Formats: sequence, structure tokens, C-alpha cells
Amino acid sequence: MANPLLLENVWLQQQKFEDAERLYQQLKAGTTSASQTNTENKCTLAGEIAQVRQDIQSALNKPPLQGSPASGVVDAAVMKRLEALEKENKELRKITDDLRALILTVRSSVEGGAAPASAPASSAPPKKPAPADDDDDDDLDDEDLFGSDDEETKAIKEKRLAAYAEKKAKKPVIIAKSSVLLDVKPWDDETDMVELEKKVRSIEQDGLLWGASKLIEVGYGIKKLQIMSVIEDDKVSVDDLQEKITTDFEDLCQSVDVAAFNKI
Repeated sequence: MANPLLLENVWLQQQKFEDAERLYQQLKAGTTSASQTNTENKCTLAGEIAQVRQDIQSALNKPPLQGSPASGVVDAAVMKRLEALEKENKELRKITDDLRALILTVRSSVEGGAAPASAPASSAPPKKPAPADDDDDDDLDDEDLFGSDDEETKAIKEKRLAAYAEKKAKKPVIIAKSSVLLDVKPWDDETDMVELEKKVRSIEQDGLLWGASKLIEVGYGIKKLQIMSVIEDDKVSVDDLQEKITTDFEDLCQSVDVAAFNKI
């Protein structure tokens, strides 16, 4: 059980061992005896305990000094603090009463003015919002273009129809694009990765744009080419692009994987 104490670096109860060592040296020198030492220790300890008990009892039985300067300072400080608290309480109560009166006044004014304000609003008929995108349709309906067959009416009709078709044709068409990150893996560590990247970038197609690239360590000295591209979804297919790289450069490229695909 004492084995764990061999690893301790702290000397617990140092004073106790030092006293024991001192008594041992005194006994060995013959300057004191064992019985005398025990008697002295008991007398000294008992005397100290008795003195401490007496001091505690005297402190408990001693009445507080009412007229002492210290008690007067304490009472004055307490009274000053109480007066400050009472003053602060009165100010807070006044502020609370003012806020309550203000809230009641605002509430009464709002409740009293709600009914008159609602009457004019209900008497007026609601206005219909004018459509924003049907301006040209309204222009076509301004005149009775189909009421007569004269040349002037036909010319106005054709002119407005042409302007309407031209306006619709000018609306921008949203082109769906995607960001594709490709991993091009070579056959071995002897593959010329610079040449492989040049051949991959040589693929040109409408809707295909090549971006940044880098070489990533795979293992055993083999590095793969990771290249970024932006494609138009209606013009370029990712599967066709993978198959084209694998087929056209099969002597350098082992496989092509899609590392990331995000809609733009």
C-alpha cells in the first residue's frame, strides 16, 4: 500500500516530522526525557485550548458599546443610506405615475379616434391596382380595332402588334449554367501531366469554358489533374465530356470523375 507514495514529490506534514526529529535528537543527547516531553506537550496544548475558550466566552459575554465612536459612524452611514434609498424610491414612484398617466392618455386618444378614422376609409371604394405587365395589351384595347375594316385601322393594328412582338423578343433569356470540377487520373507516375492538361484544355465546344487547375497527390508518386470548368446545361453534357476525355486521351488518362457539380 505504500508503493504509490514512492512517486509523490510533496512532503506532507513537514512540520510534524521536523518536530519529531528535534525531539529525537534531544532525547538522544539526554537534554530531556520522554515523560517530560509528553507532560510539557500536554500542558502547553491544554493551556492554549483553555485560553482560546476563555477568549471566546469573554467576547460573547461582552455587551456592545453603544456610545463608542465606531458604532456612531456605522449608525450614521446606515441612516444616510436609508435616506438615499427613500429619496430614490420617491423619484421612481413619481416616474411610474407619470408613465401610467401618459399611457392612459394615449390609449384613450387612440380608442376615441379609431372610429372616425375608419369611417372615411370605408366610404371610399377600394382602388384596383393597375397591372404593370399588361400596358401593351391595354394599348391594344384602347381603340376598337376590329370595329371597322378601313386601311388606317389595319395599319395601326399591325404597327402595335409589331411593337408588342418586338418588346417581348427583347426580354433577356435566362441561361442555366453549372460549375463542374473534374478529376482526371493518369495511368501511372510516368505520365506527362503537363501534356495531359494541354490536351484536356484543347477540347473546345460551344458553352464550355475551362478554368483553374492543379495537381493533387494520390499516392506512390502518382498525381491527378483537378480542373475547373463552367458549362451551359443546354449545350454541354457532363457525361459526354467525361467520355470524350477518356476516349480521345486513353493513352494518358485512366478515368475522369466529377469531384463537384454546382448550379450557377
